[in-house]
Formats: sequence, structure tokens, C-alpha cells
Amino acid sequence: QVQLVESGGGLVQPGGSLRLSCAASGTIFSIHAMGWYRQGPGKQRELVASSTRGGSLNYADSVKGRFTISRDNAKNSVYLQMNSLKPEDTAVYYCNAWLNVKNYWGQGTQVTVSS
Repeated sequence: QVQLVESGGGLVQPGGSLRLSCAASGTIFSIHAMGWYRQGPGKQRELVASSTRGGSLNYADSVKGRFTISRDNAKNSVYLQMNSLKPEDTAVYYCNAWLNVKNYWGQGTQVTVSS
């Protein structure tokens, strides 16, 4: 059973930082793109950042310069370093990955930015 497990969410003050982690487990033959999406209150789910197997990175305009996505292929993991957090970054963050030519979602982790 392939699954994605996220960790690292929480409550942080504006201007603070958090690091999200996502690890893929199970029988994995291939990993293509891995990335992060988020869904804020009353909003649609949106792409935050993605990383392809070839190393291409893509960021939402709203997080460019503040968030950094990285991968550890040996650990089947992807990370999201979030700096200079703003209240509008408050959302449930979901890990997403193409594993064994199928698309998988994590269970989501809450990030709340508030003073």
C-alpha cells in the first residue's frame, strides 16, 4: 500500500518559519513529480510548489522568494521550507506525488499563521 505521510504543520506568528515534510512509503518503483498544494478556508486547492524528477521547480507567484521545495530521492521524501509566513498562507497543506505512474495525496497538515 503506497501512501504519503506529512508532518511539520502548526501555529506560527507572521514572519515566522515552518518546514513541512512528506515521506512516501510502500512498494515504489518510480517517482515522478512531487509537490505541495494548499487549501485555505473557503478557497479551492491550489499548487504551492512542485519538483519534477528532472529537477525542474515550479512555485506559485504568491510564495516565490519565501518558500523552497526540495527532495531527497533516497528517502522518497519532499520538503517545503516556508519563511516569512503571512496570515494568508494559513491553509491545509497537502503533499502530492506521482508514484508508480499513479497520483497520490497525503492526508494534509494544518498551517496557521496568526499573532
